[in-house]
Amino acid sequence: MNLHALLNQRQTAGKPIRVGLIGAGKFGSMYLSQVKHTPGIHLLAVADLDPARAKAALLNVGWDAARLGATSFRDAQATGNTFVGNDAFAMITAPELDVIIDATGSPAHGIAHVLACCDAKKHIVMVNVEADALAGPLLARKAREAGIVYSLAYGDQPALVCEMVDWCRAAGFEVVAAGKGTKYLPQYHESTPATVWPHYGIAPEDAAKGGMNPQMFNSFLDGTKSAIEMTAIANACDLTPPRGLLFPPCGVDDLAHVMRPRGVGGLLDGHGMVEVVSSVERDGRPVFRDLRWGVYVVFRAGSDAGREYVRRCFKEYGLVTDKTGEYTAMYKPYHLIGLELGISVASAGLRGEPTGAPLAWWHDGDLRWRADVVATAKRDLKHGEALDGEGGFTVYGKILPARESVDTGALPLGLAHGCRLKRNVGAHETVRWDDIEFDSAHALQQRAIEFRRAMETHLA
Repeated sequence: MNLHALLNQRQTAGKPIRVGLIGAGKFGSMYLSQVKHTPGIHLLAVADLDPARAKAALLNVGWDAARLGATSFRDAQATGNTFVGNDAFAMITAPELDVIIDATGSPAHGIAHVLACCDAKKHIVMVNVEADALAGPLLARKAREAGIVYSLAYGDQPALVCEMVDWCRAAGFEVVAAGKGTKYLPQYHESTPATVWPHYGIAPEDAAKGGMNPQMFNSFLDGTKSAIEMTAIANACDLTPPRGLLFPPCGVDDLAHVMRPRGVGGLLDGHGMVEVVSSVERDGRPVFRDLRWGVYVVFRAGSDAGREYVRRCFKEYGLVTDKTGEYTAMYKPYHLIGLELGISVASAGLRGEPTGAPLAWWHDGDLRWRADVVATAKRDLKHGEALDGEGGFTVYGKILPARESVDTGALPLGLAHGCRLKRNVGAHETVRWDDIEFDSAHALQQRAIEFRRAMETHLA
């Protein structure tokens, strides 16, 4: 039975899934615009550091002010209205809620929210892919041990790719490559919040008027967000990460040709890889039929005696293949961000299933996972400089195999803020744990450091 039918049943029975949202920014606002139209869901609470801003976000997407007057979680449950406050942990522990959404983007807060959900036995949907890239394998393991759902957020590209990979494998195909599209040129790795807007074709004054955050937008441009998202996909789908993304220019009609192993004429190191394709050629020309806003999976007919039959089926049904007829691709040209988030909420609340989650596993006492994102210098960095994290002036994120990241002592990108360098680091070099010192006054960050270190110890 599909999710909508199940939601209608909950609506008819008067037993809606009771949801709490942490963070009413852009992603959260997009979800807020849709949840009021979804049967079987009660947005019981919103927690934001600025409750007035959260109420403004709700009003901006069409909520009736009268529905925002609940004075407590209990009052919200009794009246069917929504309680807006500033205490995320109070919301997580409130018995009135079933599913929590973390839409904060803060790795340290994300780790704390997941662990609190484990204690409170609340399912959690992680819009916060930054926290997932930093410590998702161990967080998901803790959630499974606690008997709750830890889920990537549908509408964001990692969960959409997880769905496509699952489709491939459930249909009996071998996944060759999976990933997304973006706008990329090599020089973007050095982009900063001060240089970002011309790359988007936006005047700085227009960006300021629109309230656009230059550091956030820069994280999409400088390759960091792509590294984070491919890390999430590799860990959730048991796929192999490259040692740094290639970002090859590639349109949808060329996916099956370009995104296959080098041994058969493609660009990849092997089968079962994650990779991001660029929507612009290296000289800046637009790629024909680009996939800038979408996701893809490349798969092949197989390697057994039935391969020829499947190839023939590909041809008969009009699939675009490589010249051998063996490799082909599926793609979605767009993703709808928070507008699609309700799929994850319904899946967790109704079926107890995530829309993607890290597949960390224990082996001989060690916790294994696939990929990691490491902090990489955008320029020559000097002793004493403060790192400013994702999308900032100092570092960008680079994907690496998790074993290499841990064995070389690389600093996870999610912790590359609120710390200072103890030595110089050259441009495009990896920043390492030994290169930095943290401010011990930040309790949440210290907890995140300890949790990440514990995960590394399990791998080592």
